[in-house]
Amino acid sequence: MRVLIVEDEPNLGRQLRATLEGAGYAVDLATDGEDGHYLGSTESYDAIILDLGLPEIDGLTVLDRWRKEGMKVPVLVLTARDSWSDKVAGLDAGADDYLAKPFQTEELIARLRALIRRASGNASTEMVAGDVRLDTRSGKVTLAGEPVKLTAQEYKLLSYLMHHKGKVVSRTELIEHIYDQDFDRDSNTIEVFVTRIRKKLGQDVITTIRGLGYSLEDPGA
Repeated sequence: MRVLIVEDEPNLGRQLRATLEGAGYAVDLATDGEDGHYLGSTESYDAIILDLGLPEIDGLTVLDRWRKEGMKVPVLVLTARDSWSDKVAGLDAGADDYLAKPFQTEELIARLRALIRRASGNASTEMVAGDVRLDTRSGKVTLAGEPVKLTAQEYKLLSYLMHHKGKVVSRTELIEHIYDQDFDRDSNTIEVFVTRIRKKLGQDVITTIRGLGYSLEDPGA
């Protein structure tokens, strides 16, 4: 899953980026509203963390522009102003959730997971496809009840397909959502990771749709 952080406070921005990367997210960081708006409008994200008090363009204006442009990515608003009027303004501008500073990073990650789940139509923290289970809260994957060890990138790929179970996901979409902006997008590593996941979870867990991409189905559906 790929997340954009728009935060002008350098220390907080770096801390959030490191924390989210440690939790398995691909992360891009913008430090002002202008760059944040550009990235949100031109790159593919599963969620955005947006500070309201930004230089260049304030967060509410950025959010309002995104929504008027038709962007549907879930947005979690951060504000140092813990007043009801700021919360209402953020929600009215199109925010999906808000969090007042200071906050615990555990709560931010939990809210982020919930936003991404809801956006993909999943209510539970546990994703299931046949005998494969992925717990988004713990980051654990099991096959028929037995734990399976995946690398960070294998987990990211499987998690994205789990969140979009039953849909055909192109190689380009996978690259856009499991890597940050600086990744070499001509890489053939998606095929490598799919092969590794099949070796660990079974050849039938991910289906290749020739010319279109990959699909993860639920055999019991």
